[in-house]
Amino acid sequence: MHSEGMDKIDRLIKKGVRIPSPHSVLVGDEVPLDRISGNGVVIYPGCKIFGENILIMPGVKLGYEGPVTVEDCQIGPDVELKGGFFRRSAFLAKASMGYGAQVRDGCILEEQANGAHTVGLKQTILFPFVTLGSLINFCDCLMSGGTSRKNHSEVGSSYIHFNYSANQDKATPSLIGDAPRGVMLNQDAIFLGGQGGLVGPVRVEYGTVIAAGVVCREDIPDGGKLVLGQGPCRQGVDDPRLIANFHHGIYWHVKGRVTNNINYIANLMALRQWYVETRSLFHGGDSMAGMLHEGALDKLDMAIQERIDRLEALARKMPESVKRYRRVMKEQLNEKLLRQKQELFERWQDVEAVFERNLENSGNPAIREPFIKEVCRGVKERGADYVGVIQDLDKTWSLKATKWLQGIVDTINEEALEIMPSFKCK
Repeated sequence: MHSEGMDKIDRLIKKGVRIPSPHSVLVGDEVPLDRISGNGVVIYPGCKIFGENILIMPGVKLGYEGPVTVEDCQIGPDVELKGGFFRRSAFLAKASMGYGAQVRDGCILEEQANGAHTVGLKQTILFPFVTLGSLINFCDCLMSGGTSRKNHSEVGSSYIHFNYSANQDKATPSLIGDAPRGVMLNQDAIFLGGQGGLVGPVRVEYGTVIAAGVVCREDIPDGGKLVLGQGPCRQGVDDPRLIANFHHGIYWHVKGRVTNNINYIANLMALRQWYVETRSLFHGGDSMAGMLHEGALDKLDMAIQERIDRLEALARKMPESVKRYRRVMKEQLNEKLLRQKQELFERWQDVEAVFERNLENSGNPAIREPFIKEVCRGVKERGADYVGVIQDLDKTWSLKATKWLQGIVDTINEEALEIMPSFKCK
């Protein structure tokens, strides 16, 4: 290692960072050392730290199970990243990931969210306590539910969120739980059984249990259900062996895909307001806590833009999809499907404008402001204990907060679908 790199390692050690094997650790020239705490931080052999926006708070442990590479991540207090690659993501207090993880751009793991070994995430948001097993690919999701580490939403081992369609698009985000109720940390847990999968975009309600081995292809709108199986998509299937003709570029079902995408974006925007208005109250004057908050908010902005870009890419495919659909179906056309495709393409800029003007929509002040005052009272009494303060709120305040955030979600959904009336028809 060159002398400047070793000088940085020496300075970190002098700050109090424990580095058992200094010559095996690499810290990039661009890394600002004032964004790395010296209090209880341990960097094990083979770790690499890059990025001018890196943040490592007290009690962080990197690389206990294997080498860790972190690039421009914001890592909160007592987080453990035990092995793998982590880039442009935020990890809030006591989150953890096991050996072999790959957590890429746009992820947020909130308090005590965790994964076992060999988990792949990108554009994924996990609310507090959510637990992922091993050998999981879970990109393009938001998951909430549960009330503690003993009562948490969980994804079983060898689970996949199928986030790339045969028509080569990623307008596929799945909402497992939601933001308006999920932030209150009082909802029933959701369980996705091992060796199964979700075919995005779908919505899954609180209290749902999807049995091991099930690939879920449709929304589960009612909670408290045990899903033991679902039939395959049968569009164009007339063979009892379930073999169908495939026509590349034809979207046989557009409504659910588009409405779920709009609703997902709306939930992200509501969550963004929760971060701006509520989570911002928990800094406690700590500069690093403030940087962690800004880092998480940046990831939310990344997630929102990613979903808008993916939905725009889908909209741009609609004229070609219409041509291919007409060629295949000839006289047996579904006129409603054609209208939906045409509206999505022709009105996309208007839909995008809905997202743009609602990005700073902070919701109904008559509900928001009293709730914020109640949270401030809780912070004054309990300090910067986010989970404790939120869970101490009585049911009346929790319902008001949910109503506030759901109002943002509803406004975005209604404005977007008003522009495309064919998507509102049953």
